[in-house]
Amino acid sequence: MRAPSATRALLAAAVLLCASTSVARAQAPASADTVRRPVQEGIFDRPFIGSVGRTAIGGYVEGNTAYVSEDGVSEGLSLQLRRFNIFLFSTIGTRIRFISELEFEDGTEEIALETALIDVQLTPSFVVRAGIILPPIGAFNVNHDSPRWNFVDRPLVSTEIIPATLSEAGFGVHGRLAPPGFGLTYDLYATNGLGDGVILNATGRTRLAEGRSEERFAEDNNGSPAFSGRLAAQRQGLGEFGLSFYTGIYNSYRIEGEVVDDARRLTIGAADGSLALGPVELRGELAIASIQLPADLRESQGARQFGWHLDANMPVWRPRLRGFPDAHLDADLRLEYVDLNRGRFTTTGAPIGDDIAAVVLGASFHPAAGTVFKLNYRRQRSHDLLRNAASQLGAVHVGFATYF
Repeated sequence: MRAPSATRALLAAAVLLCASTSVARAQAPASADTVRRPVQEGIFDRPFIGSVGRTAIGGYVEGNTAYVSEDGVSEGLSLQLRRFNIFLFSTIGTRIRFISELEFEDGTEEIALETALIDVQLTPSFVVRAGIILPPIGAFNVNHDSPRWNFVDRPLVSTEIIPATLSEAGFGVHGRLAPPGFGLTYDLYATNGLGDGVILNATGRTRLAEGRSEERFAEDNNGSPAFSGRLAAQRQGLGEFGLSFYTGIYNSYRIEGEVVDDARRLTIGAADGSLALGPVELRGELAIASIQLPADLRESQGARQFGWHLDANMPVWRPRLRGFPDAHLDADLRLEYVDLNRGRFTTTGAPIGDDIAAVVLGASFHPAAGTVFKLNYRRQRSHDLLRNAASQLGAVHVGFATYF
């Protein structure tokens, strides 16, 4: 990994957090917003579920404003209503439940059905799921609602390496085991998978998110399903650690049953974790992607990708406000790095560029559980493919998000 400054920042943050642990134990515990059910239950861990009646409706909205300057050039202030999402949940029977999510991005510029699935519980340790699902690649793809995060932007590793938010038509099983003092969850699914847009797309690089197509809900572009799974362990009051994978053929290597190209596979491996240290909550994710490419594209497009992020959040003030008994202000830190083309040029032996490292400082005010106002300052450095002089970016983001 070629990110010495980001690595030093990560180690410094770890030392500071460890040094603060003795102080943290004497303070109030982490915010109630951080006490969550396992990641597997993320789509059901929403305030509207549990309403009176068989069917419940809810959702969330998020918006932000940003001032961004890159290498001294800025386009000024911009305002954005980033997402408006509607949830629908129904208990069809004592062991059957349905949930769906309809997402409106940037007003109505993009409208997408993100989730529409049915769970049939045979036992708590064996639940059959079918429909439009969120493959469990890491934690963020399943657990990404903006009111749960203190940062305006999503982690780079979760959008550039893992193509969050990724939803696909498919089926599979999941379950929860509960040995004394611990929890163990598993997920295993077959889905249509990503498509040809992974390479030779408008970005000029390998980008898994470009492999999402509208047709993925209706058919598989090559007749070969993708497989994904996650295994995670939880300890109540401490945190959760998970390992996950996603693999499948992405290119249209056969048409109407006739093979027209070599089948090319992509594979993602990910690790995610959350940890409560007194009032400090740590959350992070790491992912590695391997993409089979035609021989003439292996250097320019990127056959290997890597990235990680680490978030630290800590309540620093609990004001006494009438009507807001649970209000609190958090201090936030994010360190992140992605390398979108790992390797070296075969002709020169020089390292290939196309990497981004960033530090984000923030403060977030939670007037009530499920509502957050965010202030972030982002400092980012990136290199192009040839590792020319690093591009420097600074940005101030102000945003809000709330469940309803």
